[in-house]
Amino acid sequence: MPSSCKEIRAALAQCLQESECVMIQRNSAADCLRPPLVDGLPTKCQQLKRGFGDCRRGMVDMRKRFRGNQPVAFRKIQDTESTGEGYQLYAGKSAFSGTRHETDGNEKAPADWREVENEKYRKEAAAAA
Repeated sequence: MPSSCKEIRAALAQCLQESECVMIQRNSAADCLRPPLVDGLPTKCQQLKRGFGDCRRGMVDMRKRFRGNQPVAFRKIQDTESTGEGYQLYAGKSAFSGTRHETDGNEKAPADWREVENEKYRKEAAAAA
């Protein structure tokens, strides 16, 4: 279980090493992870920091004691970024996968269930008469 966070930890370290906070301003990576410097990090690094914290928290979460902490596959996240599909940063299935279809906002609204039931009742009444 301790190795379940190693990929996201390595990705966070790489992101920090490439960040402006470390490369240009010459701060240590540990200093860049603390306020007020953490606000200047790129969004990707902030997301990785959050994901790493969630992963570490999941290691001691009693609700996950039988299944274990779900490791995040950082390579999978990079692949989904290139394809444009939605993803959830840490564990589990994608937050947006399995949707029915793409929408553009011009679709017809689904019929209200009450109207559907009324139509069925009218058809049955007409067939019986």
